[in-house]
Amino acid sequence: MRIFRGRDTGHRAGAGAAAAEPMPVTVTTARAALNGDLTVPAGAEGLVVFAHGSGSSRRSPRNRAVAQSLVTDGLATLLFDLLTQDEELAERYTRHLRFDIPLLADRLVGALAWARGQERLADLPIGLFGASTGAAAALLAASRDPGVGAVVSRGGRPDLAGDALPLVRCPTLLIVGGADVEVLALNRRALRHLTSAPAQLHLVRGAGHLFEEPGALREVTDAASAWFRKHLARALA
Repeated sequence: MRIFRGRDTGHRAGAGAAAAEPMPVTVTTARAALNGDLTVPAGAEGLVVFAHGSGSSRRSPRNRAVAQSLVTDGLATLLFDLLTQDEELAERYTRHLRFDIPLLADRLVGALAWARGQERLADLPIGLFGASTGAAAALLAASRDPGVGAVVSRGGRPDLAGDALPLVRCPTLLIVGGADVEVLALNRRALRHLTSAPAQLHLVRGAGHLFEEPGALREVTDAASAWFRKHLARALA
């Protein structure tokens, strides 16, 4: 397990991949039909499925910025709502689902099965990108699905994955802002339990929880892209 500080520059595949446009899809799982946006650049080398954080959705501007960068680097992306429209409406008042990590992980596992059933995606290695509580759901899903090739967490709560952390058998990158003190401490603690595969913490110096500082989100996207391209390529091989 290693901790990186500073900038990790990712590969850029060029403008051709960036021209790919998102396509609305319905991700059907065992118990829900969920709205999503799928982007598949020509010659895609992998698929990254996003798990947004509590109180957010597939329209999260930070996740969409990361997804756009990954598409530019030749990776397909799937951003989808972890809750149905009715659940989202109820959640605004009750907030009873945003920390239901097992439910969110179930939805992610269902989305992975859906993706593998799509002709355009069936042969692509799959990674998971989680933010906030979505990071815990991504790690729990990865512990249950041996086909996940890599996980990246952005400002996440991997600690909420609990006993599932030692069961994660794919390379995991935890990206945290250096000024996000409480979350950084939780990520350091979780890192010690990610013992079954390579795990690293990438520290974005001076960044807060939302990575709003100049250049901070760019560093997130570069680090995430480099991680996925490295480890999904190995999964494909």
